[in-house]
Amino acid sequence: MKTFSCTLLQLVLSLACITSHAQTTKNILPTPQQVAWSNAEIGVIIHLDINLYVPDFYHSGDSTTLPPLSAFRPDKLNTDQWIRAAKAAGAKYAVFVAKHGTGFANWPSKANDYNVGHTPWRDGKENIVADFVKSCKKYGIKPGVYYSVNSSTLYEASDHMSDSARTAYNKIVLEQEKELWTEYGKWFEIWFDGGILPTSKGGVSDQLAAMIKKYQPQAILFQGPSSSKNLIRWVGNEYGNAPYPMWCRDDSTTSSHGYVTMENLNGDPDGDSWVPAESDFPSRKKSAWEGGWFWRANREQDVVSLDSLVNVYYHTVGRNTNLLIGMAIDTAGLFPEKETHLFEAFGKEIRKRFSHPIAQTKGAGKEFILKLGKHPMAVNQIVIMEEIAKGQNIRKYTVEAWENNQWQQVCNGISVGHQRIQTFPTIHTEKLRLKILESSQTPDIKKFAAYFVE
Repeated sequence: MKTFSCTLLQLVLSLACITSHAQTTKNILPTPQQVAWSNAEIGVIIHLDINLYVPDFYHSGDSTTLPPLSAFRPDKLNTDQWIRAAKAAGAKYAVFVAKHGTGFANWPSKANDYNVGHTPWRDGKENIVADFVKSCKKYGIKPGVYYSVNSSTLYEASDHMSDSARTAYNKIVLEQEKELWTEYGKWFEIWFDGGILPTSKGGVSDQLAAMIKKYQPQAILFQGPSSSKNLIRWVGNEYGNAPYPMWCRDDSTTSSHGYVTMENLNGDPDGDSWVPAESDFPSRKKSAWEGGWFWRANREQDVVSLDSLVNVYYHTVGRNTNLLIGMAIDTAGLFPEKETHLFEAFGKEIRKRFSHPIAQTKGAGKEFILKLGKHPMAVNQIVIMEEIAKGQNIRKYTVEAWENNQWQQVCNGISVGHQRIQTFPTIHTEKLRLKILESSQTPDIKKFAAYFVE
């Protein structure tokens, strides 16, 4: 009887282990929209708000400091110029800040009068959101839109609003989001800075989720309603430094502002949702005015260097996240000349480094030999990409070079996902070997490539 009990116990434990293993290796897959978003790799987020015109007078949250509508005069505004700069940087999509924290709307909203349609600029006949969309279509850039749901100095929105004030503000939010989601075509990405206050706490998350499903079901949602599809999350900082390892899966999305840095937002390789991360990074230093997202006169020294921006690329796109670069539009309505030249140089440098691999291969399996040539070639960088439509399956890998008639490790890692870029001291070799040491499913390698960057 004792032997039978032990045998039965062992059987139960074995079945439990099998069940547990099955649960941890369940392959969660992205939507087609999430795959397309990851393939885009680089986007921009464009800031223009009325507070630029009275930077020392305006104080967030205090409606008595709101700039008058007469202050808004971007007399040289040219959305084509913005998008040409974005395209030169290699961006495939652009997110325009339609309404930031002031509450000023960059389109002629019918919900209230604090918008571009009630300014004297161009007789109130301009619609910057519409111009932005036209420019995106003209240059082949996918348009996205940002609307700050939780912040509005105009309505002094806060966690401490009265119930009646919250109800009135919620009505404005729903009206303006409906305008943005029904009058300008399909959005590639919709940005919810700081997430959305849940309906259970007086917010409008449930209502917005229903509206997204009805009007913009294809859109990628940054920190969107948790019940929606096509979600993406934040990396936890605005310094262009995604944590590693970086997983496309997690058990939840994020709902935080960029005011503070959050650690350990790596995701979870066994998470129950596909929510890849986006790294937002301003082209002006984070220590600059308004976190570097907004323009201010005589602050050209705040513009990041080319080397810094290239380094950010390695620590974001090279770590399985998209890079969203901030564009601060000046009071004339233009992207400044210094930043325009920076974007051009950045795009050229990334193309120079990664357009022509020494060699590349692909396929399904756990070991890949990359032959570089008949004679040893200089190599100091590799790119690994998974076919994420089939999941993020690599859990541990090593890359080795054939040197002195034996394989020697040059780098290793944990997560790959859409793309992993690694650098190492220059070696000379005829071939490289990628070995997948641990995986949840059979890895499907979209690209394993070698490069030499001087």
